[in-house]
Amino acid sequence: MKTRGLLLSTALAGLIGLAAFATPAAAFEENIKQGGSMVVTYKDDVATLDPAIGYDWQNWSMIKSLFTRLMDYEPGTSKLTKDLADDYTVSPDGLVYTFKLHHGVKFTNGRELTADDVKYSLDRATNPKTQSPGASFFKSIKGYDDIAGGKADTLAGVSVVDPYTVKIELAHADATILQVLALNFASVVPKEEVEKAGADFGKHPVGSGAFKLSEWTLGQRIVFERNKDYFKAGVPKLDQVTFEVGQEPVVALLRMQRGEVDLPGDGIPPAKYMEVTKDPAYQGRILRTADLKTSYITMNTRMKPFDDVRVRKAVNMAINKDRIVRVINGRATPANQVLPPDMPGYDKDYKGYSYDPAKAKDLLKEAGLADGFETTIFTNNTDPNPRITQAIQQDLAAVGIKATIKALDQANVIAAGGEPDQAPMIWSGGMAWGADFPDPSDFYGPILSCASATKGGWNWSWYCNKDLDQQGLDADAMADPAKAEERYAKWKGIFDKVMDDAPWVPVFNDARISVHSPKIGGSDAQFLDLVHQPVNYDYIYATDVQ
Repeated sequence: MKTRGLLLSTALAGLIGLAAFATPAAAFEENIKQGGSMVVTYKDDVATLDPAIGYDWQNWSMIKSLFTRLMDYEPGTSKLTKDLADDYTVSPDGLVYTFKLHHGVKFTNGRELTADDVKYSLDRATNPKTQSPGASFFKSIKGYDDIAGGKADTLAGVSVVDPYTVKIELAHADATILQVLALNFASVVPKEEVEKAGADFGKHPVGSGAFKLSEWTLGQRIVFERNKDYFKAGVPKLDQVTFEVGQEPVVALLRMQRGEVDLPGDGIPPAKYMEVTKDPAYQGRILRTADLKTSYITMNTRMKPFDDVRVRKAVNMAINKDRIVRVINGRATPANQVLPPDMPGYDKDYKGYSYDPAKAKDLLKEAGLADGFETTIFTNNTDPNPRITQAIQQDLAAVGIKATIKALDQANVIAAGGEPDQAPMIWSGGMAWGADFPDPSDFYGPILSCASATKGGWNWSWYCNKDLDQQGLDADAMADPAKAEERYAKWKGIFDKVMDDAPWVPVFNDARISVHSPKIGGSDAQFLDLVHQPVNYDYIYATDVQ
């Protein structure tokens, strides 16, 4: 067990952008005091704080602070660590994981967390009635197919040994299972609170994390307060975090300058980017890191004319990615494939689809669309996404594709993508795919697999290739760390074949740049968790506490 974890972290340590933040933030300086608060702003409201359902850049770190799970990551690193689990063992064949839970962990309703809660939570996350977009992450657990197919209500592979021991049996070896158990979807929830709140549990969350919800005024603000019963000593340092929604990014930046806001959650507005990054007043307060993220355009493969691969390839060739990167002041690099460059499995030799409007027109003609066609492209309405989408619209128009832009708030774009027949095209900006965990399988299972092509999911292209699904299962069954490079090579081949089918136009790989007030402290690793979470509220502290 320890050897496997060491080899995994060693294999990832060389990733650009990860190595820079390799120092764990486990210990605080002695002079950092308990107390203080911070204010975070977002333009869009929060749809849910239910860990089985919430799955966007905005609510992911909020949910993480409210709940706990068996595994976690050391802040700012890709190194797995134990969370609720005090210890775990793995059977010699890699099929049985047995977890010993920490004693005395309490939900914020006062009840102690037990192994029964772990089982209930995993059953709930995989039950189709929950409509969890993360259900397919757990597909290697024995009994997943039965619960996903409605033949069972519980996972046969998850069993309670005693109040503090839970056993998870796999149907096949899975090199990613410990990382999956560190995801928000594996968060532990109390059955009685879920049943009491019903569909509103996402508005009345009860967990066992570093914070608890104290107020939610819809459309205005969400307030977290420190969970004084949190089982980890010294965490969190802040007494309160307030999330104000409905705040335009430019206004949020101005409010930060006036001392009213500590972290503009949507980042530095593009219109202010050069001004802020060149201003000495912000020195030491700008957060920069390469992101394990790809921004892309999806094409719904179940809607005409995108059911024709020639049309999808034509769209790939119509998009001028270099021009789009210029729209955002060069804060990204053009992408030619699904995986970001720093992810294992990235194909350095893959050329992708070159920008070639003439060839795009030829492909449309072959598809019987010489005169082009009309379509709709959905986009997040937060700047710069409407401007990026306008650039995409112009590129499409140049080859005869007349695209109407539908700019909506983030939650509504996500909802449209999760319906099989609502969104012909989506620009993913602001909702781009970032790594849930640093493994190539994470860029396939939840967004490109057949299992993820489901109502409420994030496979907005509704792409399904059963042969590639099986190849992915075969690759992930290679759980032996000694075969990691061979496994990554298999994933490289899978993604090359995905691009042959062209359900996406990969546009660019993002860089994460933000800014915070001088009142809030913490290392870059404490601010920016590299494993999907944009901010780690558990480890940030106030600098002005006396």
